[in-house]
Amino acid sequence: MTVEHTFDAVIVGAGGAGLMAALHASQGTRVAVLSKMYPTRSHTGAAQGGVAAPLGNMEEDRWDWYMYDTVKGGDYLVDQDAAEILARESVETVFELEHMGLPFDRTPDGRIEQRRFGGHTREFGKSPVMRACKSADRTGHMILQTLFQNCIRRDVRFFDEFFVLDLILEGGAARGVVAVEIKTGELHIFRAKAVLLACGGFGRMYAVTSNAHSLTGDAVAAAYRRGLPLEDMEFFQFHPTGIYKMGILLSEAARSEGGILLNGAGERFMERCAPTLKDLAPRDMVSRFMFQEIRAGRGVGGKDYLHLDIRPETINRLGSAPGGRAVTAADLEAKLPDIIEMMRIYQGIDPMKAPVPIQPTAHYAMGGIPTDCDGRVLRAASGAAQAMENVHGLFAAGECACVSVHGANRLGTNSLVDLLVFGRRSGRALAEFCAGSALEALPAGAGQEAAGELIRLRESRGSERIGALRAAMQRCMTEHVGVQRIARGLEKALQTLRELKARYGKIGLADLGRKWNTEILEAYELGGLLDLAEVTAASALHRTESRGAHFREDHPRRDDSNWLTHTLARRKEGSCASLVTDGILFDRRPVVITRFAPEVREY
Repeated sequence: MTVEHTFDAVIVGAGGAGLMAALHASQGTRVAVLSKMYPTRSHTGAAQGGVAAPLGNMEEDRWDWYMYDTVKGGDYLVDQDAAEILARESVETVFELEHMGLPFDRTPDGRIEQRRFGGHTREFGKSPVMRACKSADRTGHMILQTLFQNCIRRDVRFFDEFFVLDLILEGGAARGVVAVEIKTGELHIFRAKAVLLACGGFGRMYAVTSNAHSLTGDAVAAAYRRGLPLEDMEFFQFHPTGIYKMGILLSEAARSEGGILLNGAGERFMERCAPTLKDLAPRDMVSRFMFQEIRAGRGVGGKDYLHLDIRPETINRLGSAPGGRAVTAADLEAKLPDIIEMMRIYQGIDPMKAPVPIQPTAHYAMGGIPTDCDGRVLRAASGAAQAMENVHGLFAAGECACVSVHGANRLGTNSLVDLLVFGRRSGRALAEFCAGSALEALPAGAGQEAAGELIRLRESRGSERIGALRAAMQRCMTEHVGVQRIARGLEKALQTLRELKARYGKIGLADLGRKWNTEILEAYELGGLLDLAEVTAASALHRTESRGAHFREDHPRRDDSNWLTHTLARRKEGSCASLVTDGILFDRRPVVITRFAPEVREY
């Protein structure tokens, strides 16, 4: 049985980007939001440290300083028109959240309190600046709660625990989506004038990741399978401070409050590696320096981890807290309650008395579905080299989208600003599009391919198991497509991933039922993750330079003459060949440069 629904707009994903878009699209537009889980469990809630905005509440700050940091932090692959929008509109967006009721931390005189964060500076890189607006270390959680409550007030319709399987496209235009209701196993077709994808990232293709189990990039894979390009997929950020072996994130907020990184010799090595910003250098650089310390044998006890030290005695001895002020255990407990609790729960360590084992963890996809600054999805225009055109009625926002405001490396706090600023712009553009568009009929056979794939999976009787294939993919990506890369490793990764895709066709499921069949959904997720892992590895092999989070040991320098450009990877239909160029087609589009010419990236 297939159930059909009709709305003006359908939004896939109920994290910060999806909720912000829904909120702004809901004025005069009938909006449906589909989510794999209850909205306030979305992964935006895991964001701890803050949302950047140059309010200047703690010290002088300016939007153009913030724009510069975003461009430089992204190693000059950032589209600067998008970076200017981000920097300018961040202020009004934070104030909008404040007026919605978000409980920001306050200064004694009642203004929004701010803290330092990695890569954020004053006067175009001279020294760190307090720019991150925060709610203790629960900022993302508070954003989710605030936006969800306001969406309910605006009568946004939610379909919780609906798994989106496919995107309905006809003649290059979006017509809706196909989803399965997890509770019943029934197929649902959502017909709409426009679709907005806000499904988050896909870090679950790595073994050690900060991403929730739900972040499998289903809608990104669906767009890719429908022939749409993915942009800059080689750039995947590794956050420096994941809990050892688990990957659970310990936010930059810990270092913003004075915490430091130590190698096995007890050396604060970031003083040597980034003398100006030290432990608050951009994430890609800190992760790479950590990797190099470990590979040089300076891990703790010769092992593959380092230490994060937030002990008050260490912070006070080094004067590493903002302004060199003295801190107490009570101060840190008040500012970092969740971070400290996670250290105690997951590692059994009291961080007030001992340093904590940490390692880089797969954290954030800078690449994704290409969009313009209003969230309209782009594809290569026919007959014009490097020209792009809109996909009619299709939008994207948040981590699954590539504006590109993060370029080759995202600054801390810029994920929340991105989903708020561009979620809002996308929602407004979505409403405007729907107001001027008619509801088109669904194409013949809509949903049949997704239904057929579900039947194939349900009836599969092969010997391969989902868990084993997923673990092999994650090991492959972690080993060969991690913090540092080299051609032979990337070639090995592609070979392994393509072998895994072949084995995926021979899986067998134990659960043959329809209701709450999470095994079949995990199988569907794995298929998408294998596609995204393959295009990530292929894109990393294709880009023969080092830039931001993409570091090639065999091409260790940035190459602006050849690679100051975005890459677009799209699937070549009907190809199962082993060569990258046979299976994935690569195009380019220029980086938008307006104010800041590329310069040497030093901190």
